[in-house]
Amino acid sequence: MKYEEVIPGERLRPYIKCYYIYESDTSSEFEDTVYPSGLMEVIFNLGEGTWETLVNDKFLNTPKIELWGQIIEPLSIRSKGKNVMFGIKFFPHTAAYFLKDEITIFNNQVSDLCDIFDSSVKNLHARLLETPGLKGKIELVESFFMEKLPVNKNASDRITEVGQIILNMKKNYADENVTAIATKYGISPRYLHKLISQYTGLSPKFLNKVNRFQQSLKLINDNKNSLTSIAYDCGYFDQSHFIKDFKSFTGITPSAYLENKFHANQFFLQ
Repeated sequence: MKYEEVIPGERLRPYIKCYYIYESDTSSEFEDTVYPSGLMEVIFNLGEGTWETLVNDKFLNTPKIELWGQIIEPLSIRSKGKNVMFGIKFFPHTAAYFLKDEITIFNNQVSDLCDIFDSSVKNLHARLLETPGLKGKIELVESFFMEKLPVNKNASDRITEVGQIILNMKKNYADENVTAIATKYGISPRYLHKLISQYTGLSPKFLNKVNRFQQSLKLINDNKNSLTSIAYDCGYFDQSHFIKDFKSFTGITPSAYLENKFHANQFFLQ
């Protein structure tokens, strides 16, 4: 398996966390599970293989150009054939700036970006297929998203403010921290809830839970500390609280995850 991340150019850096290229090293079929990451993504499928997601107990093919909404519970996927994917990871709050629809409608779904953008995204996909090398592909994608950047200064200022709020939330996962952050920015907790939901598709409380879970997942993958230490380091009340939250996002316990790490989540980590 090949996986490589690239930081975007300076102009798009406030909006796009990174680009990545993924190439499977085998054409054999496998199943996996994707966990909530707090991020939204666009994926251009450039290989001969296919991806499927489990919907109502049935695996369905994903589109050639995928928009991944906020995953809020474990999502089963299946790969068939040899895959090549060019992905774009947005920050938790920035995909909303490129989409006209209410962001929450994409939660826990893999949508066809062609249904959301105009025909230009199909043309971009065709050009990505024809363009060799990661550098050339990035140049095409950067040009595409540069044209879609918000030109309104108020919109630009708002993305900065929301980003700062989310960064402050990430420094402290406690639920009561939401009220403290609202006070810091001179807004009510109710308006903060509306703001975070509008731009991330998640409530502040749920976003905190995802951030805390993602931090625990990183520490588990590092395999340097005990699960008990990880639970307290990540701000869980106790071990049972840790296990309950972890299982709600993965379907399994932390110890079961240690025994069978799913490789998809190694590159879906924040």
